[in-house]
Formats: sequence, C-alpha cells, structure tokens
Amino acid sequence: MIEYPVRLQVYMAKSGCGSRRHCETLISAGRVMVNMQRVTTLGTKVTEDDVVMVDGRTIEPVEQYFYFALNKPRGYVSTNYDPNERNFARDLLDVPQKPLLFSIGRLDKDSSGLLLFTNDGELTQKLSHPSHEVEKEYLVSASRPIAREDLEAMRRGVYLPDNRLAYRIHRFEILGSRWTRIILTEGKNREIRKLLEHFDYRVLDLIRVRVGPVELGELKTGHWRRLTSDEVRRLHDEKGQKR
Repeated sequence: MIEYPVRLQVYMAKSGCGSRRHCETLISAGRVMVNMQRVTTLGTKVTEDDVVMVDGRTIEPVEQYFYFALNKPRGYVSTNYDPNERNFARDLLDVPQKPLLFSIGRLDKDSSGLLLFTNDGELTQKLSHPSHEVEKEYLVSASRPIAREDLEAMRRGVYLPDNRLAYRIHRFEILGSRWTRIILTEGKNREIRKLLEHFDYRVLDLIRVRVGPVELGELKTGHWRRLTSDEVRRLHDEKGQKR
C-alpha cells in the first residue's frame, strides 16, 4: 500500500518501471510526465489523483509481482533497450507479463547464466544496492590457470587504471586447472573481466550460477522458470547471507 504523497521515483518503481535509480535516470532524461507536464526534478511528489506517464504510456502501481529466472545465453544483452543491439534477454521469456519485466542487475553480453527478471522495482532496488552485499556466484575459465596469489590480490582489492574505485572479489575457490569459482558482493560493470585482464588473463567462459539464494541449477541455456515462493521470500530477506 502506498502512502501519498509519494516521491515520483518511488511511484514509478512500484509501477514496474525498474529500480529507483533507473527511475531517477528516466526522470532526469525528461521521459516522465505528470498531468501532461514534463518533470525532471527528482524531488517531485505525486498523489493518487495524478496521472503519470513514461515515454507516453500511463503507469500505475502494480497489484501483482512476477519473478523469473533465465539461463541467459552468450550474445544477449540484459538491458531492455539498446538501438545498437538486436538480441535482448527478456525476449526469451515467453510470458504475457514480458513487457512489464526488467532484469535485476546486469549480466554482460559475453557472459551467460542466471539472470533474474521481475516487475518488482522495490526488490530490484534492494538487491542492487551495495549495502546489502548480495552474493553473486560465477564459474570462470581463463586462458591459463588463475594463480592463487592473483586471486588473493583480487580479494584484497585492486585499483584499476583510470578508476578511483577498488575492484575486489569476495571469495574464491580453485576447482581445478580450468575452472575457478568467484563470488562477488558488488555490482560493478564487468568486474571479473576487468580484474582478470589487469592480471593478464583472458576470460574464456564466465557463467553466473547463483544470485543470493537463487541457483541456476539444471536450467538449460535459453530456458526460463518462475521463482518459487520460497525463493522470492528469501530474496526479500536477503542481506549479505553467506553460503
């Protein structure tokens, strides 16, 4: 239940437009109108009587949320719109709710594995915020075995050239000469790839196998499933719980 008046970005998130941060981007870009007036101020508040439009489409808070897991193939992007791309991961979801869905976090075009979709903007905001330290688990194969000392350095944190933020992994496990398990709790763009490139490794395969309590399991590439009620509950309860 929404208590009015409410900030515009919160209203949009509850209407299935994405995380609050994404909604703020839409507002700043001039893509949102309130009562036929374009709004670009992030502090704007709306009431239940206001008419809110995004890209010319009227939006309202959703009454039912949907949650899906997809095994994204390589070559697909996780964004819903990019004029330079043709293969969108969301299009693999053969469900009537597809136009309302957006991904929770990113998974770059060259990577594969678990990608979650929902119309629950509040949950997306929560899971995307660094303070919650939600674990994302990956299986990584590189051009040569990844040395333990390099992984330890990545765990301590590395400042990459032209970047003021430290890139780091949370935990790791060497599974053999080919595969390494790497767990992140942050969501920096292409973090694993950038770290490995910094240590002169070339990524051959990067597969995400878990997000918080949700595991990829035996889900085939390009296939999807609905999250169970227990998985949804545990996602809402998630806050840096180690496994």
